[in-house]
Amino acid sequence: MSPRTARGAVREATDADDPVALRSAFLHRGFVRYLGWTARRHFHGLRVLPPLPDVPADRPVIVYSNHPGWWDPAIFFLLGARLFPDRIGFGPMDANALERYGILRRLGIFGLHSGPRGAARFLRTAANVLAAPERMLWITAEGAFTDARVRPVALLPGVAHLARRTPGAVLLPLALEYTFWNESRPEALAAFGTPQDASDRWQTKTWEERLAASLEATMDRLAGAAMTRAPHNFVSLLDGRAGEGGLYDIGRRLAAWSRLRRFDPRHEP
Repeated sequence: MSPRTARGAVREATDADDPVALRSAFLHRGFVRYLGWTARRHFHGLRVLPPLPDVPADRPVIVYSNHPGWWDPAIFFLLGARLFPDRIGFGPMDANALERYGILRRLGIFGLHSGPRGAARFLRTAANVLAAPERMLWITAEGAFTDARVRPVALLPGVAHLARRTPGAVLLPLALEYTFWNESRPEALAAFGTPQDASDRWQTKTWEERLAASLEATMDRLAGAAMTRAPHNFVSLLDGRAGEGGLYDIGRRLAAWSRLRRFDPRHEP
């Protein structure tokens, strides 16, 4: 193999593992539109509890969240597009699962491998992602599906190690919850916590404790707001379908027309 061929092979291998090089803004926009359509079919609404996040424009951001359900990565895409339109988002995913959905590599998703080598690889890739101030990294920091009511909140150690190794970044806790209120479809609820400056030179154990405490406080605040069942306490980013559908809504529609009233499909207008 000639030196030129060898350099080309190294570059190709590097590009194949580099989420920054692989990400397609065009495919990302199309995927977000598809997710918006899908979320409207499955949720009554996507709502964010104020205050909305305010992070410095000249710093990369690490969003770390709890992991209550399958929808979490999709919610990441929707929150990123609507609240951080000028930023470029990335996120890790189990490497074996990613092999089955290779198209996700074109959307900023990179493989997360197990073991010490996998952890070191994650830190290198994350450092590359966060090398530019307009980029942000979204992480389900609990690692496995965990009920939003489980306390205390326990995070994977990789987030704390990442905080220590990326002093230029801002860490932003994100609480997620899916709950039913008064309609047939659930609400997707989110709340952001207080941004934390990664330039603080704490030890890894201290970072673990502080990050977990901040996320737990954000989850508690969201849980309290969710129990009010009051949409007006939230900022609605997406409104989905209302009503029951089928024969039930046909009957309600006919009843409204018979009274010369406009039909409202919501269970509680």
